[in-house]
Parts: sequence; C-alpha cells; structure tokens
Amino acid sequence: MGESPEKQSLVQDRRGNVLHVGLDRPELHNAFDADLILTLTAALENAGTDPAIRIVVLEGAGTSFSAGADINWMRGMASASEAENRQDALALARLMRTLDELPKPTIARVHGPAFGGGVGLVACCDIAIGVPEAKFGLTESKLGLLPAVISPYVIAAIGPRQARRWFASAEIFDAQTALQIGLLHQVVPMDQLDGAVNRQIALLLKAGPLATASAKRLVTRVAGESDRGVLDTDNARLIAQLRTSPEGQEGLAAFLEKRLPAWVKG
Repeated sequence: MGESPEKQSLVQDRRGNVLHVGLDRPELHNAFDADLILTLTAALENAGTDPAIRIVVLEGAGTSFSAGADINWMRGMASASEAENRQDALALARLMRTLDELPKPTIARVHGPAFGGGVGLVACCDIAIGVPEAKFGLTESKLGLLPAVISPYVIAAIGPRQARRWFASAEIFDAQTALQIGLLHQVVPMDQLDGAVNRQIALLLKAGPLATASAKRLVTRVAGESDRGVLDTDNARLIAQLRTSPEGQEGLAAFLEKRLPAWVKG
C-alpha cells in the first residue's frame, strides 16, 4: 500500500468571481517553507491571468494568519551556502512582488497573528482587514536578521519612520497600532470579519474590472515619479484610454442612462 499524499499547504475556493486563497498549515501557524512559497506564487500567477477572477482574498487556516518562516526551513537554510540562501530569498521576493503587482484587487483577511513574512503578505494586499485579537511583529532582528525581502512592501504600507522602529525593535504590536500606522485598513470584531470582507468584495465588483485592475499600477507609478510634467502626460494618456475603452464607454453610458453597468450582476 503506497504512502498517503502529503497534505496540501494551500487551499483555493472559487466563489463566482472571487478566489479565496487559504494558507493551510494550521499546525505550524501557516509558516512559510519553500513549498508554500512556490505553491502560493503559482496560485497567484494563475489568478492574475484568469479573466473570470475579479478579486483574490488571502486568508489563513487555524488560529493564525501566518507566523512567517517555518523554523525547520530556517534551520535548513542556516546550514546552506550564501548562494543557496540568495536563491531562496529570491523565491520569496517573487512571491511578494507577484502579490503586490497582481492585476486584480486583493484583500487580506487577518483573523489572527501575522509575523515576519506574514506581515509582508498583509502589506502587499490592496485592502487589509483584521480583528482586535490579531498581533503583528517584524521579529527578524531577534535572530540577528532583518525583514529585507519584504521591506519594500512594508515600508510602502507604514512609511519609513514607522519602519525604522519596528524593524529594529522586533516589538510585537496589536491590531489598533497596525491600523494607526497603515498596515490595516479596518479592524472589526471576529464575528463581523466576513461581513467586512464581503462588503469590500461587493464594492469592488461594482467597479469596472479594467479600472480596478489598473488602480494599483496608477498609485505605484504616481508615488514613484517626481517629475510632474511626466505625471501629467502619463495620467492624461491613462484617462483618455479609459474613457474611450469599451469599459469606460459602458460605465459612462450606464451613469447617464441611470442603469447598472454590464459588469454588475443585478
């Protein structure tokens, strides 16, 4: 009799136009290892190219959202060469960049603690909703390390001044602090978490698919460009393209005709 198949580290639940992607290592608090990183990256890449998927919700099984790096994985990498560690870090960087640049709106459903790379996942999502019981920490400095790979996304979320403190101290902070510094957008009681996530889903589904897919690219470009002349030219080009696109034409026509646009299901 053959060995039973290894438990999957990720579950995917398609609900209409929404893909729920769940980290599924509850016994390890959804900690990362090489397999989970590759599996999650592939799932996100597939979602990004699937025209039927409008929104991705990232969530965790068990009591935690994600505890960051798996201790056994870290132990193995500690004995690996610098070159092997570099390749390993690049795999994590690809995951974070894939999530950050996914051409679909993303929602982090943070029902429990998020540490290290788990904070990176939250920071990469467009919308992050958590519960009061959730705890957060960029705890790498306790190990003599730093959250280098996730730093671009965490700094973009909370700002350089806040990042200096939390990167250096490895201090654990609560959901209210995460809300204040910009890591979370909303904090709701546990029994209201799904309702809050569903409200955001409903709002996103009412917006134009092309517009929501383009929103994060617009923000990233504007935030990174200091030349106002270039910004004016690029932004004028973007709005002209959107206005004359089939989606823009339909959206404007629906507004003027006082009806729902074609992408909204009645």
